[in-house]
Amino acid sequence: QVRLVESGGGLVQPGDSLRLSCAASGIVVPRINMNWFRQAPGKERELVGSVTNGGSDTTYADSVKGRFTISRDWAKNTMYLQMNSLKPEDTAIYYCNVLFRGNNYWGQGTRVTVSS
Repeated sequence: QVRLVESGGGLVQPGDSLRLSCAASGIVVPRINMNWFRQAPGKERELVGSVTNGGSDTTYADSVKGRFTISRDWAKNTMYLQMNSLKPEDTAIYYCNVLFRGNNYWGQGTRVTVSS
């Protein structure tokens, strides 16, 4: 059974950094494509970034390109989202996601609030 658990969210000021984690079980994180999504209040869920099989290729939404970085840790079977230079518009609940064997899996989300 696939399980995804996000952590690392919190309340930060504009310009600060946070690192979100997505700990996985039931899958081998570095071997499959995985995604980070976010959903801001009153808005639809949007794709933040993706990492492909093997971890060598990452893509990002234009709104976060150059500020956010996805990485993975083999030993901890965990995916990360390093977020730098945070802006108020980054405020959202962040979710990790994987499509595995035809099923779409989501974590419970971790809330990020960027406010002065």
